[in-house]
Amino acid sequence: METTEFLEYEIDKPMSSKNHSRVEGRITSTLMTRYEDHYDILPQISLQFKEKYTPDISIFPLMEYDWTNDEIRLSIPPITTIEIISPKQALTDVTDKIYKDYFPSGVQSAWVVIPTLRSIHILLPDNRILTFTSGLLQDPVTSIELNVEGIFK
Repeated sequence: METTEFLEYEIDKPMSSKNHSRVEGRITSTLMTRYEDHYDILPQISLQFKEKYTPDISIFPLMEYDWTNDEIRLSIPPITTIEIISPKQALTDVTDKIYKDYFPSGVQSAWVVIPTLRSIHILLPDNRILTFTSGLLQDPVTSIELNVEGIFK
């Protein structure tokens, strides 16, 4: 990563926290364990749509990999993005990005994880919002299921 790209990433990305990191790790490891044969789960991958974004976790259809020619920024949309709200991050900043940039670019579902409220909200392009605070989260786009209590234990 070039210095200017690193600085842009650091400026654009809200400061993480202990709870944010814990939740991101749990979601990533759960998805990798259960769905690696169905999807590519990529944490912190840079996306280039109208602007550059770096969701906490992106879920893609399985892709081909060329280990000798890496990609710094992907222009193909993931199926799903997962954004974990940081302690000083405004919820409207995240939802604006989802509705104004992610969905028009082809993202089909977007999770907003709020560690403080131990809740996960799945936003869909048709303006439906599915809210999970316990039990089994089910994403209608990917058919991914995960235990909410397990993420916040």
